Amino acid sequence: MKYVYILQSTDGAHFYVGLTGDLRIRLAAHNSGKVRHTSKYKPWQIKSYVAFPDQMPALNFEKYLKSPSGRAFAKKRL
Repeated sequence: MKYVYILQSTDGAHFYVGLTGDLRIRLAAHNSGKVRHTSKYKPWQIKSYVAFPDQMPALNFEKYLKSPSGRAFAKKRL
């Protein structure tokens, strides 16, 4: 399984979209400061995630969520 996830900083001001095979390990990496892009806004919590059985649909959905229309979709629906 592949997971596309949206993290929200605990202050509620920052969001991060990513893709992983193990959600728990990846969240721990974000919160321990091992991910350069998210280290200054930690701690993080999972706002939403979607599981995919295959990698290609997961990659496409992650790419979409990082686009302007995808960010609007996530803000409104996820």
